[in-house]
Amino acid sequence: MFDQLDDLLAHYEELMKMLSEPDAASDSARFQELLRKQAELSPVVEAYEAYKKAKSSEEECLQMLESETDGELRELAKEELRESRARREELEKELRILLLPKDPNDEKNVIVEIRAGAGGDEAALFAADLYRMYVRYAERRGWKTEMMNVNETGIGGFREIDFMIRGEGAYSRLKYESGVHRVQRVPVTESGGRIHTSTATVAIMPEAEEIDVQIDEKDVRIDVMRASGNGGQCVNTTDSAVRLTHLPTGIVIYSQTEKSQLQNKEKAFALLRSKLYTLEMMRRQEEESENRRSQIGTGDRSEKIRTYNFPQGRVTDHRIKLTLYNKIDAVMNGDLDEILDSLIAADQAAKLAGGER
Repeated sequence: MFDQLDDLLAHYEELMKMLSEPDAASDSARFQELLRKQAELSPVVEAYEAYKKAKSSEEECLQMLESETDGELRELAKEELRESRARREELEKELRILLLPKDPNDEKNVIVEIRAGAGGDEAALFAADLYRMYVRYAERRGWKTEMMNVNETGIGGFREIDFMIRGEGAYSRLKYESGVHRVQRVPVTESGGRIHTSTATVAIMPEAEEIDVQIDEKDVRIDVMRASGNGGQCVNTTDSAVRLTHLPTGIVIYSQTEKSQLQNKEKAFALLRSKLYTLEMMRRQEEESENRRSQIGTGDRSEKIRTYNFPQGRVTDHRIKLTLYNKIDAVMNGDLDEILDSLIAADQAAKLAGGER
């Protein structure tokens, strides 16, 4: 590990030298690429420099203990040794995490797809609640959201909704949300006060650029039609809605959120690209050996990942056996960081235990 760190440090110093050259900014594209690489290496370099400083302090304390006879000074050296050693061990763990292979999609924007599952109208209402939860989480982080497609029920629920979240590191935070979310509560439609269990499926897909996925136009059937809505809402008198059918996979995309047919077409193709990209990701993950695969699910739509129990006020993530009590209202209002931080930590621990360096 330390040979790798020394190589990274030398590379970082070389980048800094190139950036400081008088004519460095003359080639804008190259300069931006150098800046990107420098920013990517900075956290590792800073942690390594801090590690070396803590290690040096630890060695000095050990030398002092070998030569010092004054009791008070020895006690001070012992205390400083404990602090330096704890700091070095903490930084070594941090460095091992920083050196884990990066997910190439981590900095991408995401497309979120939420579908109502078992539970009828209550499942659709829960899907709408999950949508608002993610939108509020995005707002907390200063990310932008954009509706791509929605299929509403008449009472405020969503049978299906697709939306984009744009922001730095969106996929790195949200990729663990894919799977089946379950809610246990008394539905507003329930007159007898009985607790119902309903589900909704969430899929988190990295935004795929045209360079990531090449779509042959011959493989796509494009149909245009009038947009529809509930109770006369959102109904256009022009053929602005777009439906794409990807013939090789059978994937069907429908977009009607914009008044312009061209805009709906662009959104539909963006969603299709991300779905095809995600299919390819899942295929590659299946090909990976078991010991190199993350233990935290990031793509299986059939995996039950979380339960929101309203009567007991608790949220449980089943993958890491984390239960938050008396926080369900905060979570539904977008306070997801405690859950997501725990999932990221568990994922990193699993990769370290699996020997990924």
